[in-house]
Amino acid sequence: MRTIKSWRWMVRKRHMLIDGGTCEVKMKQLPFMGLVCIVMLFIVYRITNYQHLQTEIDEKLNPFYASKDIAVASNSLGNLPRGIIQARSDLELKPLWSTSSSRSKVNVSSSHNLLAIPAGIKQKSNVDAIVQKFLSENFTIILFHYDGNVDGWWDVEWSKKAIHIVAENQTKWWFAKRFLHPAVVSIYDYIFLWDEDLGVENFHPGRYLEIVESEGLEISQPALDPNSTGIHHRITIRLRTNKLHRRVWEVRGSTKCSDDSEEPPCTGFVEGMAPVFSRSAWLCAWHLIQNDLVHGWGMDMKLGYCAQGDRTEKVGVVDSEYIVHQGIQTLGGVSAPKRLQILKAQTRNILWMYELRYGKMRHLSSKYLNSAGSEQ
Repeated sequence: MRTIKSWRWMVRKRHMLIDGGTCEVKMKQLPFMGLVCIVMLFIVYRITNYQHLQTEIDEKLNPFYASKDIAVASNSLGNLPRGIIQARSDLELKPLWSTSSSRSKVNVSSSHNLLAIPAGIKQKSNVDAIVQKFLSENFTIILFHYDGNVDGWWDVEWSKKAIHIVAENQTKWWFAKRFLHPAVVSIYDYIFLWDEDLGVENFHPGRYLEIVESEGLEISQPALDPNSTGIHHRITIRLRTNKLHRRVWEVRGSTKCSDDSEEPPCTGFVEGMAPVFSRSAWLCAWHLIQNDLVHGWGMDMKLGYCAQGDRTEKVGVVDSEYIVHQGIQTLGGVSAPKRLQILKAQTRNILWMYELRYGKMRHLSSKYLNSAGSEQ
């Protein structure tokens, strides 16, 4: 009987020790859990503070967005809580991790501009030369890969800083309609929507934008060197003694351009190979691009509607910063009639160049072009 009582006492003592140990362990865990809670609260605070600072930076970078713009969005998105509306975006890369020191390096007063260009791997060297010109001027670069080859670009130094969009056998205008929505590119002051076959040896984007801004041009393009391939309109040819020009005078052919001309291609005209749009002009031009537009032929004749004012004043060709159009066919092949058309265009360009220099070749130009037309 005594043995049984001793056994019960030992069991009770054991339970007491276990319960006491558990309480002791729990008591030791309380400071640790408190420390974890403090750390979590600190992390939440830092994340919230970072988001707040980032919002302030975005507002400084985009001063042109007034509160009424957000109010308009709020009316159509009434179910969202106040203060959560974000009506715009951009094409700037956002790092996964950033520090306060990296955020402090942001220059809120600097301008932002965009270069969007279709890029095939066969034109890699030429595209690289173009992009190198723009990188030093704080441009965001976006490449439209119409041949599906992105891997071939990773060895280029700037490639990882660029935005790459891939869709095979699609043209520049197809990409622009789908990926350059005005709400996405609203951060950029100017949008360069260029072809890939342009020579930029004599072009500097910084000096170009200085001229565009000082002259109030909403839509512009650099002039084409007279030796370029595929010049279709005389207004795009470079005038050596000018800084820029807004019209051209033409007395021969079916197009008659005089001081009274107010329609393209006499004035208010840029060609689709290298247009440059201001932010407000692109807002209009994006809506002008038809959803099923493929090649963009004829598009340049309508761009003047987006000039944000008098097209004869707000649209111009910059002569002092000029480019060379190389006329390289990328999508599709070149048929025999097309080759003849290119040859005639090259001949016309040469004759125009001499006429601009000497003013004595008009009769020779007409004679040669008429004979070329009869041969076709």
